[in-house]
Amino acid sequence: MNADGSMAGVLETRDALRLAVQEGLDLVEISPNADPPVCKIMDFGKFLYEEHRKQKEARKHQHGHAIKEVKFHSNTADHDYQTKMNHIKEFMEDGKKVKVSLTFRGRENAHKELGFDLINRVLKDASQYGQIEQTPKMMGRTINAMLAGKAAVA
Repeated sequence: MNADGSMAGVLETRDALRLAVQEGLDLVEISPNADPPVCKIMDFGKFLYEEHRKQKEARKHQHGHAIKEVKFHSNTADHDYQTKMNHIKEFMEDGKKVKVSLTFRGRENAHKELGFDLINRVLKDASQYGQIEQTPKMMGRTINAMLAGKAAVA
């Protein structure tokens, strides 16, 4: 194939190479397994540059899975609870996943039911903004749950 996109037909390698050199371009092998191999006359440096730009542009538009974490304690005050729920609402409306964790400190370990009650209250209040992805689970001194926003689910 010539630089302008027209077919040159079946040529010897040296003839095709001579054609490329006359036009000041490179002879690039496109399909080496074909019989005969398919080559194209092009500016290979320009081709690599454009491929690099395309990859960079594609990376620019990729967003990783954002997971936000909101931490509670079993004795979280009502105003603090409302503030944290507002944060959860914002994160979930943006389509992010939210990890809700509650850590027990010291004597709080004796009343794990209070922690589960609080986490279940959070999940119930946040269910209108998305869905529960992971139910509450105890891991050491911490209860973890995962929520997914509506945009993250779709």
